[in-house]
Amino acid sequence: MKFLTRSAAVLVAAATLSASSPGSAVPAKPDDKTILHVLNRLGFGARPGDVARVRETGLAKYIDLQLAPERIPDAAMAPRLADLETLTMNSRTLARDYYLPAQMARREAQRAEAKNDPAQPMDARNQRTPEQMALVRKQREVLVELTSQKILRAVYSDRQLQEVMTDFWFNHFNVFASKGPIEQYITEYERDVIRPHALGSFRDLLAATAKSPAMLFYLDNWQSVDPDAGERMAARRALAQRRFGFGMPPRNPNAAQPPKPPQKRGLNENYGRELMELHTLGVDGGYTQQDVVNVARAFTGWTIDEPRQGGGFRFDPRLHDEREKIVLGHRIKAGGGQSDGEQVLDILAAHPATARFIATKLARRFVSDTPPPALVDRAAARFRETGGSIREVVRTIVTSPEFFAADAYRAKVKTPFEFVVSALRATGAEVGDAAPLAQSIRQLGMPLYLCQPPTGYADRADAWVNTGALLNRMNFAVQLVGGRMRAVRPGGADAGAALGGDLSDATVTTIAKASEPSQIAALTLGSPEFQRR
Repeated sequence: MKFLTRSAAVLVAAATLSASSPGSAVPAKPDDKTILHVLNRLGFGARPGDVARVRETGLAKYIDLQLAPERIPDAAMAPRLADLETLTMNSRTLARDYYLPAQMARREAQRAEAKNDPAQPMDARNQRTPEQMALVRKQREVLVELTSQKILRAVYSDRQLQEVMTDFWFNHFNVFASKGPIEQYITEYERDVIRPHALGSFRDLLAATAKSPAMLFYLDNWQSVDPDAGERMAARRALAQRRFGFGMPPRNPNAAQPPKPPQKRGLNENYGRELMELHTLGVDGGYTQQDVVNVARAFTGWTIDEPRQGGGFRFDPRLHDEREKIVLGHRIKAGGGQSDGEQVLDILAAHPATARFIATKLARRFVSDTPPPALVDRAAARFRETGGSIREVVRTIVTSPEFFAADAYRAKVKTPFEFVVSALRATGAEVGDAAPLAQSIRQLGMPLYLCQPPTGYADRADAWVNTGALLNRMNFAVQLVGGRMRAVRPGGADAGAALGGDLSDATVTTIAKASEPSQIAALTLGSPEFQRR
């Protein structure tokens, strides 16, 4: 690992130069390695010519622009996304045109199978009509197009930090696309909930996720009700029927046994627990089991209007627990309705433990797996000072001395998604269809939008570094530069330029044995050095 020490020493020297502004450690005259470091952390690595462009712009100005993506023209992305029609559709349209027809087709196939002779071969009984198969394929287009846009934006967008932060927050507020109808909501979830707030107010982002049908369904809050609500509603119906004759007659008045009452719905603590443990305070944030219960009570009635039809958030006061609640020592008065949940979000967003938890995760993303405590302290303080401004917390981190320090250089291991995207950027590849790349990322162990646990994918090296994973990454590199990746044209750019000459003696010796340019490129992309950012 001597190459890291030599390269990091240059970074340290550069970082001691005059800062661009008070409190900033951004070097006034950065060398190439410093610029590459910023490109690797604020984005997905360097493309050919990026280092020269950043030097011309100025490193401090480049960072400022990345923190304000609305100021960066990104018109070139529109043609690349133009054919992905589902990206602009709302969830109701996706449900109506893509998911409900496919569900009906599957039901028809099941009914037809049930009528078939059981003596027939299984493959004959399970065959669907061409029309049914077409509907199922159409449904699959939604997730295919969503994964494609994620890859294309990461590879080609000039708003690199926005893409990094969108990926970061989706992982932080993870939902699993294959649970129930979430897949029809997930396009809207990333587009309208995560992306617009990626560098905005944490409180606004928290509220947007809390009201998202994707999150409501994923953590089961849409079914969480005051346990007494069902009994109250049944009592009201019975009273109305006695007084005014309202209510439905029994299905079978002559039946010996009365129909069974509907299963009693009750309080679901899933969202309340994950909201505190994973979204805000952290596992050591100082909350109790009673806080979990009271937070869950505060969010009763936060539900979905016709979830199978792609409906949006709806508050149903009939299902809400109107009684007084105490959360983290704060009293929420009885009768607050939907504002009970809003008050909980206020309490959590302003809590010091939330500031530290979010600051730690962001410092881990941008600096190292074990972020320096002093940096976390300053980032958490900035979170509190600004009322949870994500932009200002990130600014504090990426302009800090710790960010430019020796032990931060190439200290982070790339996830499979980061590795694939950085390889495409480094080689200048041209992507005609991103779907095969999504499949490659899946084979590397990171299927996009399909992380099942609410923790999201791991953000530490030990989750991604093992012999099998490195071998699979090398195989991907060979396919990419060899032109064997469908709908991806190799760019032919020098992949080594993205490393700034940072190659160990062992890597240099291995690459020297290559006899063709494609072999050199593959070995560079598969090298231990390229796996780090």
